[in-house]
Amino acid sequence: MSDTKTLYTANVHVTGGRDGAAKSSDGRLDVKLTSPGAVGEGTNPEQLFAAGWSACFQGAMAIAAKSKGVTLPTDLAIDAEIDLRLGDDGFNLAARLKVSVPGVDPDKAREIIEAAHRTCPYSKAIKGNIDAVVTLV
Repeated sequence: MSDTKTLYTANVHVTGGRDGAAKSSDGRLDVKLTSPGAVGEGTNPEQLFAAGWSACFQGAMAIAAKSKGVTLPTDLAIDAEIDLRLGDDGFNLAARLKVSVPGVDPDKAREIIEAAHRTCPYSKAIKGNIDAVVTLV
């Protein structure tokens, strides 16, 4: 028996794959999907992953900063880059987070970023599965 407690479950219904639509059961997410580079409206799974990982990572940074007695600036920002790649083994992803923490000592900011990368659920999920780099900019 596990001591893991489920805090939240996202429920999203997708039709049409990369050229379809995604809608959450609570109606908060309702987006058209398009393949990367395609003409027309909609987002793609890589953009959704970039947004999700960045938002989660900022939350993990806030927890790490609080434990170190550091107040994060309101203009903290993360630029996420998610690559869809094709190699000999088929399709795969690569990811980069470029984290800006203005006004925080760079060494302290790196400590917070490293702690967040160890604790963020998205970072844990991709660890060892895709090429991922998180840097302070």
